[in-house]
Amino acid sequence: MLSDHTLRVYPDPVLREETKVIESFDESFDTFVDELKNFMIEYDGVGLAAPQIGESLKVAVIFYEEKFYVLVNPVIKYKEGEQRDQEGCLSFPGIFEDVTRPYRVIVEARDGKGVPYTVEAEGFLARAMCHEIDHLNGRLMIDHLSPMKREMIKKKLSKMRREDNDS
Repeated sequence: MLSDHTLRVYPDPVLREETKVIESFDESFDTFVDELKNFMIEYDGVGLAAPQIGESLKVAVIFYEEKFYVLVNPVIKYKEGEQRDQEGCLSFPGIFEDVTRPYRVIVEARDGKGVPYTVEAEGFLARAMCHEIDHLNGRLMIDHLSPMKREMIKKKLSKMRREDNDS
């Protein structure tokens, strides 16, 4: 059962807000992290950032190769190489575009209990981490696209919203 949070879809302004650093790792934060995980699973995502459910907090979750990653206050400390592949986003339903990301990253973060850790990621996991960390910095998948592609996607989403409102 999901809470009263809702999945936020572009152009919801919360997706562009500056997120707040997490300083308290109490029981309510544990509950929120569990909620992020549940939303991600419910919507069949690989990752989900707090702004995507309306909270301007520096926390995201990723599930990859049977492992959950909780990224609290994450910072990309190193990146190298380049990869270009299709990327989707729960805040852009039905949209999949080629996005260029680093091939390898080193990320420093805290886990859900506040314990600092470092993760080295390559390939798809590096892509997912960059995507979710972008969300925590108010940057979206479409920001990596050409202006023409961005406009096409905005029009498509606008049309989808109108069709939803008409039904």
